Amino acid sequence: MNRLPTCCSPLQHHWPLPRPVPGAVLVSCAFDPALLASDDFQRAAIEQTPALQRSVAKRQAEYLAGRSCARAALQRLDGRHHVPATGDDRAPIWPADIVGSITHGKGWAAAVVARKTDCAGLGLDQENLLDDDRAARLAGEILIADELQRLDPARQALTVTLTFSLKESLFKALYPLVRKRFYFEHAEVLEWSDDGTARLRLLVDLSPEWHHGRELEGQFSVMGDQVLSLIAV
Repeated sequence: MNRLPTCCSPLQHHWPLPRPVPGAVLVSCAFDPALLASDDFQRAAIEQTPALQRSVAKRQAEYLAGRSCARAALQRLDGRHHVPATGDDRAPIWPADIVGSITHGKGWAAAVVARKTDCAGLGLDQENLLDDDRAARLAGEILIADELQRLDPARQALTVTLTFSLKESLFKALYPLVRKRFYFEHAEVLEWSDDGTARLRLLVDLSPEWHHGRELEGQFSVMGDQVLSLIAV
């Protein structure tokens, strides 16, 4: 039986977002790169590619944490034993009948999975809450003109962080469906509220189905100094 890497805390099978997604499973864990052991990949039965061997402890620990969560989520979903590999585009390679998403940030990682019969796409993203100064510097890069016009200066840090996270989740959810890259200026967060709901709109044609003007619902939670967002298609 696979063991958890020493750099990871016990896995949590929970739903830290305001609204459940029918058929979806989310698993998370904390991790500490300082606790990374030389045999952690072997211990967890997770392949250590040459690129990972050359990477720093932080990258190795976050990869182990994310893949451990993904494997546990798939096991909880339907009992299968599978660790997603990484494609040439750096996206996880899920089983053909599965959609999923992995995220990791400062000491925390999570994965969410569902069957394609229940969900067409999933995008999960975690970000550290920006401080006011950094949010002010980054606002013009992340927010489009209409978003900037609606920006409440009193909530600038949360708004900029949340906009970044939601747009990252949108990309993760749609990229496997359209196989086209798009960027911050190609989507707009129309609104969000303190109950953890949000609405976004595409500003670019990605496919006949995912076209300019198409709107999607998102959700998020604020966990201390971290923001977690999810878009389910």
